[in-house]
Amino acid sequence: MVTPPLNDSKNPIAVAEAALSAAASVMVVQSVVRTFMPPEFQGFLFSGIRGFLSRFRSEMTMVIEQYDGYAQNELFGAAQVFLAAKQSLSMTRMRVTKSPKEDHFNLAMDRNQMLVDTFHGVKLKWVFVSRQVDSGQVHQGSTVQHEVQYFELSFLKKHREIVVKSYLPFLIDEAKSIKQGKKTLKLYTPGSKGAWSPVNLDHPATFQTLAMDLELKKKIMDDLDRFVRRREYYRRVGKAWKRGYLLYGPPGTGKSSLVAAMANYLNFDIYDLELSGLWSNADLRRLLVATKNQSILVVEDIDCTIQLQDRKSETQAANMNLMSTGHKRQDRVTLSGFLNFIDGLWSSCSDERIIVFTTNHIEKLDPALLRPGRMDLHIPMSYCTPCGFRLLASNYLGIDHHELFGHIESAITTARVTPAEVAEQLMKCDEPEVALGDMVSFLINHKRKENEEVIEERVGRSQLVEENGRREEESSECELLEE
Repeated sequence: MVTPPLNDSKNPIAVAEAALSAAASVMVVQSVVRTFMPPEFQGFLFSGIRGFLSRFRSEMTMVIEQYDGYAQNELFGAAQVFLAAKQSLSMTRMRVTKSPKEDHFNLAMDRNQMLVDTFHGVKLKWVFVSRQVDSGQVHQGSTVQHEVQYFELSFLKKHREIVVKSYLPFLIDEAKSIKQGKKTLKLYTPGSKGAWSPVNLDHPATFQTLAMDLELKKKIMDDLDRFVRRREYYRRVGKAWKRGYLLYGPPGTGKSSLVAAMANYLNFDIYDLELSGLWSNADLRRLLVATKNQSILVVEDIDCTIQLQDRKSETQAANMNLMSTGHKRQDRVTLSGFLNFIDGLWSSCSDERIIVFTTNHIEKLDPALLRPGRMDLHIPMSYCTPCGFRLLASNYLGIDHHELFGHIESAITTARVTPAEVAEQLMKCDEPEVALGDMVSFLINHKRKENEEVIEERVGRSQLVEENGRREEESSECELLEE
């Protein structure tokens, strides 16, 4: 038997030895470079080598990152939706979710999984990549990390024009059709890693169920309809396509329910912004530019939110901090910074967005927050009215008429009760006779309590006036004695 020569290229032993020799050479080169070359030059060298070798490859890869700077990358979101609707034998892991109120499962690619798609005969390979990176911020002695996600799309170089001009536009259009076909409203809140965290919004409130004045409801609905159909109008007049609403009134008057009704009416997602949880204006900017189009940004109880009550208090707080520490703090959200994001240059980063502020005390707000262009429509959320009571009775008891309605409506006009209080009374019993009878008793007791509080307040004021008068007399007597 003749032993084949070792230099024969078809000899597996020769091939294995050549591969081992090449691998050893690469390891030696890497070791020498890392030992004797400064780190800042190592990346440049390896990048140059990879770039040189890539010239001989017939395949290219596009990287589709989640964010383009601060703004969310539309193509990344479209790829998520588009690829979730496809199934591939090349994937061994998938993420599966289901909301209690949905009748379908939501499938998505898991990290580091590959999916192969075909478009006009072109083979395209998708890979979903997710990794943790340092954010550059330090919190409580440890470096804060955040998740970076992106897709890698690989194909032959000769198909680049087909991918850019045909496949990617097709992907975006398909994703829009899929989202409209099975859109589930989302409620977003700031997560622990500085990004929005969504949950399904299953709030049942609609304009038909809100206990509000009918004319006010119609005014709001007409305003919303006019807003969503005015895309070209806003572009023509040179304004960002957004609308601001201020909901003000006592607690329990339905401000949160109105926000949910607006979302259900327009089919818009809600972003619930909690300003007190943000460290700086930069954090606020990062969150706001990450909101999607066709959404509602909500800041609830803005009168209680950090130091947004007025600019005078903001200046005083800054001066106090300057005196105590010798430098100004930048780790908080300021009113001026907040206003820049509401109607400054940053406000144009998304389209068809509604901004809603809610407050129990409108008198505490800085006038800068209330002017048109920021809060375009001020909506008073009042105590329950006779019209609101009839709607609540229809919703909770299923009746439109009753002999006690007149007595109850007469009492409601003088008793300051909120729709939430009325709804709570009506929920206590399913029998209309019993529920309405209890409602009458509740209104009588409520009115009696109000009268007692008014009397106590008047007595307190009278005593205060008498005390002030007595002090003035004593002060005058002292002055006369001194003279």
